This record gives sequence, structure tokens and C-alpha cells, in this order.
Amino acid sequence: MSTVKAKARPKVKKLPPRSAVKIADTWDLASLFPNDAAWEKAFAAWEKQIAGYEKFRGHLGDDAQRLAACLKLDAELERAGERLGTYAHLKMTEDQANSNYQRMMGRYRSVASKAGQAASYIRPELMAIDSKKMQHCLASKELAAYRLMLERILRYRPHTLGDKEEHLLAMQAEMSEASNQIFRQLNDADLRWGAIKDQKGELVELSTATYSTFMHSSKRAVRKQAFHEFYGQYKGHENTLAATLAASVQRDVYYAQARRHSSALEAALFHDNVPLSVYHNLIDSVHANLPAVYRYYDLRWRKMKLDQIHHYDTYVPILSELECCHTWPQATKLILAALEPLGSEYRRVLEKGLNGRWCDRYPNQGKQSGAFSSGSFDGDPYILMNYQPQVLDHVFTLAHEAGHSMHSYYSARSQPFQYYNYTIFVAEVASTFNEQLLSRHMLARAKTDKERAYLINREIDGIRGTIIRQTMFAEFERTIHALVESGEPLTVDRAKAEYRKLLEQYFGPAFAIDDELSLECFRIPHFYRAFYVYKYATGLSAAIALADRVTGGGRRELEDYLRFLKGGCSKWPLDLLRDAGVDMQKPNAVNAALKRFGELVAELDELL
Repeated sequence: MSTVKAKARPKVKKLPPRSAVKIADTWDLASLFPNDAAWEKAFAAWEKQIAGYEKFRGHLGDDAQRLAACLKLDAELERAGERLGTYAHLKMTEDQANSNYQRMMGRYRSVASKAGQAASYIRPELMAIDSKKMQHCLASKELAAYRLMLERILRYRPHTLGDKEEHLLAMQAEMSEASNQIFRQLNDADLRWGAIKDQKGELVELSTATYSTFMHSSKRAVRKQAFHEFYGQYKGHENTLAATLAASVQRDVYYAQARRHSSALEAALFHDNVPLSVYHNLIDSVHANLPAVYRYYDLRWRKMKLDQIHHYDTYVPILSELECCHTWPQATKLILAALEPLGSEYRRVLEKGLNGRWCDRYPNQGKQSGAFSSGSFDGDPYILMNYQPQVLDHVFTLAHEAGHSMHSYYSARSQPFQYYNYTIFVAEVASTFNEQLLSRHMLARAKTDKERAYLINREIDGIRGTIIRQTMFAEFERTIHALVESGEPLTVDRAKAEYRKLLEQYFGPAFAIDDELSLECFRIPHFYRAFYVYKYATGLSAAIALADRVTGGGRRELEDYLRFLKGGCSKWPLDLLRDAGVDMQKPNAVNAALKRFGELVAELDELL
């Protein structure tokens, strides 16, 4: 009897489980806690300390000594909580399907919420202190270390409620994170895309981590298939995602209204003392320069010889045959060479971190997608990557996150705890500044016109992705929050329709927009923590100006920049940047960056 051999199934290249990742390729969290048991011990002690708040309730206005003692306890508990929360968060991001670390993070959030409730009386009591008495307290030596912090708190007097109301808002802290948590679990742990063939014909698992690799494929059929299959999963979950996004927006609007802000946008900018005009002017400046963006897409369409240009054609380099591979050691060596203008100390510290174990380097099953830097006062400034050696953008991402980490390193060592934690507004300057130096370093060493064109193409895409694209995201956030504030429900169809309008405006009339691309409005993680992305755009604009200043200047310009990195939050963000050499209340930096974009597009057209 004859037998028929079953056809062997093609082998699928899958991400490794966390347990199979080499130790040397993971971060070492010992600067926070040596192990989970040490975390548990510190967590128990922290939870017990929360009761210490009660002895100060009703007595903050007694005298400066009593107020200083309360603020000292608050800082100590916040510092301990930051350390605990950072460890739990980093462990959870290693594998988001790990129920043990989900539970650890959940327990941390629960106790952090209790701490917030226990301390919720502080602000109302501060606001109730007579102005003359408060001024007398602020002049005392006991409160010298907290004066700036207190002055910032007192700014919130019109937006602070009574003791009972503040307690209720504090009780909602854990619940308010639900929309973001649901999105993360769905996006990073539950969605499954299967596998598709890459440009080498190998079956590779499609995921949030590998999607970027497919979008950089030189084979258009691979990019197209990856695009449609990727967004197919979001289409199958669009109602859940729309409800999650709507809940996130409703949360923002609720808290803004509860605290008597004119809008969710105004509430978001109030913390950094940034005028609304900075946000609106950014969008207006980008709108005025969109013709240069359309010219770039036309250039891509012509040079890539496409029948139509689609979104999946916008990430692969035009000169794809010049794509190169950078191993982790090669990437760190390149980055350190590019950062030579920042001096020997900066490079020495960063080299130790990148080649040591600040970084969790490569993707694994369940790992959080994307990349981030997580700095804290007591621990190393850790970096999460999902590094792909064949994607040049990942080298720039590593340089970007290294900028954040060094900012954390300098601030934590130069400021007391209450003033070390810089705001996101200035954080995006430090990160994109490093990208600028890397781009200039590589351009200066380009050996041929083709290599120069390739690098100019990458810099154009960097500005497009960081200023143009993030501004589109910022405009979408402004739009959907205004809709909810006006009483309009944010349904699936309305969210996609508003996003489609922006896609048409930002990509231009000659761009072929696939219907699936409207689903992008549900998959951008930052949309679940609104009014963050505009800082990428203002950050790169400031970074371009400061990179010009440092590379074209001398010791003074470098010291100004390093002093900015050491500043933490010891001044308002706009003041820190003004001291470093750029005034972001004026549109000059944004307009100059967009002018540079247009010039690079023109040069690339000539080179190609």
C-alpha cells in the first residue's frame, strides 16, 4: 500500500519567549531592586508609611515647620513610590502577558491611589492658608527647598476643589487609567496578525514590533500585504477601540471641567505654563508649509516609479539598495561618535549605559511595542527597545532614547528630588537633539551623491514624521476633544471621518489614501494620553535650532546646553529653553525647521 507524505509546513520565524532572551541583551534593574523579593519588602514598608499623612491633616497652616515636615514626608513617599512603580512597570513591559507582573503593577497602582487619597487634603489646605501668612511662610528658611514647588501649587488655586471633592478625585486615579490599560493589553498582548513572507521569502510573524520592518521592505508587495493584514486586525476590533478612545477623551474632558479649566487642551498646557498660542501656532505653521510636503510625496512617487503613492510607500528609503545593517555594537559606536560635540563626560557615561545593561534590546513575545526611556531619581535611566538591525530608523530611535536617558542622568544628579523630573516639553528637545547630531555626523561622512541622497531622504522623513505627522496627530487630538466638549459622541464613524479629513489635508490631493488608514486613529498609543504629541514637533524644532547653536558655537554654547540638561524642572520649560538659546513662544524655530525641510526636498530632487 502506497503512502503519501504530508507536505511539510513552512517554518514560521517567531519571536522568542522572554525566558529565551540572552541576559546580556536585557536590562539589569538592580539599581532599583535586586529582585522581586526586595521590591515586596519595600512595597510593604511604603504602604505602611502612608498613614503618616494623617498627623498633618488640618495643621498645614499652623507654621512653616509643620508645613515643611509634611512636604518632606510627601517627597519621601513620592520618591519611594516612583522607585517601586518604575520597577513594576519595567517588569510588566518585558512580557505583558505575565500575570505576576500585571498583578504587581496593579497592586502598585492601588496603593498609589490610596497614597493620593491620603494626601488629597494637602492642596486644599494650602489654598486655604491666608495669602499674607503664606508669603511669610515662603520667606522662611524651613521652606526654602520647597518655595518654587509651593508657588507652582498655588497657581492651581482657581482649579483646586474642596477637601471632599479632592478626595473623590484622588479615589478615581486607578479607574482613570482603565482606557490606557485596555488599549495596551489589546494592542500588545491580545491582537494576533499571523505570519507573512518577508522580502527574502521567509515567513515572519507580523506584530506591532515587526510592522516597522515590513514597512521598510524594498518589495512593495510585502509592504502592501503587511499594511492590509495589519490594519485588518484593527478593523475587526474597531468598535472596542473606538469605545476605549472615547472613554479616554471623556476622562480628559471630565477632569478639565471638574477643575474649572476652559478646555481639556488648556488643562493639559497649564501644567507647563505653555500658552495655547504655542499649540495653535504650531498647527498653523505646518498648514502654511504643506505644499512642501506635497512636493516630497510627488518626488517619492516619481523616483520610486509608482502607479500611485500609498501610505505603505512612505517609510522605505527611496534608494532602498543603500539600506544597511547595524548590529547593536555598531549602532552604539556610531551614536557615540556622532555625539562628540557634547563632550567626553557625556559620551563616557552613555557608553557605559548602552554597552552595559541600561537597555532591553530586542523584541520578544508579549513585550511592549515601540521604545521608551524610563528615568527615575534613584535608578539607572533605562531604555526599552525592539531593535531591528536592518532598520536604520532604529539606530536613530536608540539615539533618541539615549537623549532622554542622559537628560534623566544629569537632572537626577544636579537637582533635588522635587525639581529633577523634567517635563515632556523639554524632554523631546534632548532626544531629538541627539538625532540631529547623528544625522549631521552621517551626512558629513557620505562618500557619494547616492549615499548623501539616502541620508537626506532619512532626515526629510525624520522631520516629516516628527513635525508634520505629530502635528497632524495633535490636530486630531484637538478636534476630538472639542467634539466631546460640545456634546458630540465620538463614535467609530465620526472618529474615522475626522481622521480621514486630516489624512487628505496632510497628504495632499495626489496621495492614494486606503480606507484602512482611517483606522490609524485607534492604534496610536499617545492618543490614549492626549496632548503629548505636539511636544515632539516643538521639541524637534527647538533641537534643530540648538544643534545649530552648539555645533556652530564654542564652550559657552555647549555649557548652556548641558545646563539645560541639568535643569530638571527648576524653571518653566519655555524659560529653560530660552536660557539655552531658543525662544519657543515665537514661531521662528518651527518656521526655520520647516524651511529646512523644503530645502532638503529640493536638494534631494536634484541629487536623484
